[in-house]
Amino acid sequence: MTFSPSRRTALKSLAAAAAFATLLSGCAGEGSGSSNASGAAGGGKDTVTIDYATYNPLSLIIHKKGWLETALSAEGKKVEWVKSAGSNKANEALRSGNIDVGSTAGSAALLARANGSPIKVISLYSQPEWSALVTRKDSGITKVTDLKGKSVAVTKGTDPYFLLLQALKQAGISASDVNIQNLQHADGRTALDNGQVNAWSGLDPIMAAAEVESGDVLFYRNLDFNTYGFLNATEKFIQSNPTAAQVIVDVYEYARAWAKKNPEEAVKIVEEESGIKHETAQVVMDRTHLDIDPVPGAKQVEVLKGVGPILVESGDVPSQSDVDKALNSIVDDQFAKKADSAAVEKIAKAVEK
Repeated sequence: MTFSPSRRTALKSLAAAAAFATLLSGCAGEGSGSSNASGAAGGGKDTVTIDYATYNPLSLIIHKKGWLETALSAEGKKVEWVKSAGSNKANEALRSGNIDVGSTAGSAALLARANGSPIKVISLYSQPEWSALVTRKDSGITKVTDLKGKSVAVTKGTDPYFLLLQALKQAGISASDVNIQNLQHADGRTALDNGQVNAWSGLDPIMAAAEVESGDVLFYRNLDFNTYGFLNATEKFIQSNPTAAQVIVDVYEYARAWAKKNPEEAVKIVEEESGIKHETAQVVMDRTHLDIDPVPGAKQVEVLKGVGPILVESGDVPSQSDVDKALNSIVDDQFAKKADSAAVEKIAKAVEK
């Protein structure tokens, strides 16, 4: 597996010069990690720090509507929002304590937990098909086996990364036979369109924009290789602020119900918050399955079991034992189980006054 720091720097320079990538970088925090407007290291005793991200449409809706501020004000809590560029950046912020609650792909959460990050999944925000393998329409690449000897851009530590590794393994190709360029999502899209790489393992909404607005081709799709959207909290936050954790999960459930009842407005918010075209936002929402059981459990653990060996084989986790320990301890379902219709109704009464 080859990573080129010098090429990565050059590609990022190209990305910075591209207007569209700059737009998405600004709205999604791409390339800059998680941004904290106040510079504070996580929420204090009276402040809850939570992320929002373009790959988590419910977070965009909650952020836009101000529902969490209203609901937590009754508990004497303030809200500080941090924008995450990708699951890898959300994981960095969780581990450093810069956020209390963050949204990642399930695979990324497993990676973090297996490497010692004290996080647990407290709810599921969606089951998205947010990642696929993408190429230019004139590249001549039509299947995974065509990637042998080619260059592929991807953000390491995210669902697109693990989708790429699983797709290569399924096709009988070693990751060492592919030149993997570790770029943040928007930079990967720019590298593809500039011809700097042959393919890109993409992430919505940037991937949807590439498909709808540039005519790039999703040549490999596999929902089974897209893990669930995990809402994660640090163990410290769960222990010290269980009431706030419950409110957050309840608000997410209210947002899920609202988005299903108001699909047009939901698409409009995703469009505005992500800085993308309306038709692109529609594609994103069409690929974001919200009608799921939000309680994390055996089904998600089973999905992650398929990712575990990949983490070890790629060298991202030291041993299968580390993966197994993480699988056995990553789920905390107490809050999602309590986010029932009565809890959602309570949130509704608070925010719809």
